Amino acid sequence: MYAIIATGGKQYKVAEGDIIRVEKLGLEAGEAVTFDQVLAVNNGELSVGSPTVAGATVTGSVVKEGRGKKVIVYKYKSKTGYHKKAGHRQTYTQVKIEKINA
Repeated sequence: MYAIIATGGKQYKVAEGDIIRVEKLGLEAGEAVTFDQVLAVNNGELSVGSPTVAGATVTGSVVKEGRGKKVIVYKYKSKTGYHKKAGHRQTYTQVKIEKINA
């Protein structure tokens, strides 16, 4: 059984027991989270919502919050001496999927 959920402007294919990284939710470790934007559920037969499956939810618990690896952004223009270096670390929330309610 799996479901496709939407959170943080992205879509994730999840099954029970999966651990996924989503955009920062602002929750403490151990707290429960419910995703109600379920786009599709497959439990033997596929049911696709328009846009979401009615009454379907996915529940999980927050494992931790963290920051990803640093991405270097380097801007450079030749012959002018212009260069600029910056770094970015995206924040995330790690969630363990516990139950798919469909």
